Amino acid sequence: MNCIVIDDENMARVIIRTLCDQIGSLNIIDEFSDGIQAIKFLNENNVDLIFLDIHMPNFSGFDFIKTLKDPPKIICTTSDPRFAIEAFEYDFIVDYLLKPIEFTRFEKAIKKAEKLNISKPIAKQSNEEIVKNDFYINIDRRLIKIDLQSIYLIQAKGDYINIKTEEKNYVVHSTLKKIEEKLPKSLFLKVHRSYVINLKKIIDIEDNSVLIEKDVVPVSRSKRPELMERLDLL
Repeated sequence: MNCIVIDDENMARVIIRTLCDQIGSLNIIDEFSDGIQAIKFLNENNVDLIFLDIHMPNFSGFDFIKTLKDPPKIICTTSDPRFAIEAFEYDFIVDYLLKPIEFTRFEKAIKKAEKLNISKPIAKQSNEEIVKNDFYINIDRRLIKIDLQSIYLIQAKGDYINIKTEEKNYVVHSTLKKIEEKLPKSLFLKVHRSYVINLKKIIDIEDNSVLIEKDVVPVSRSKRPELMERLDLL
């Protein structure tokens, strides 16, 4: 199994790597001192198993877990037994190891991980979509949670996107396509190659443009029929 280690203590990462070296089926492909760097890595790479420290400064193991869209198997590593019950509420958490970790206990956890096949739920066709309430963006090594309902406009500007909310604007190094995949389709629509809008925030529509808050947004000819179809017209 391909694995990564997330722990803010260097010695703890060394110990996990040493334990993994004693089991032939494990391959540590990278290690991280904080969850934010690990999230960046997971956005581009797939792993089978994560060794995750629960207590880390600024961004805990549970904060990290909540950002995962399609989580792999996770083994928690911590010196604090208090969060074991909370950890096992997640189906993808295989085991909860207390530091210092003994090899026999570590080996038992790995055997559980090897036997566990996380079954992905089959998506059912439905007229209603399950809408997430929020998501995280990465700005200057900080993960900031944004309420999806508060976003009224997302504009692409070169290698960056400008996320406009009712309270604040956020400039993020990303693509419009990437963020569009995270947005609920029942609420948002790409009306132009450079714009995604919140359909609930439209104030006015005239010709090939829409007014959202104080922004006039162009609507491409190809997207106008879909826009009109999505609106609740009298």
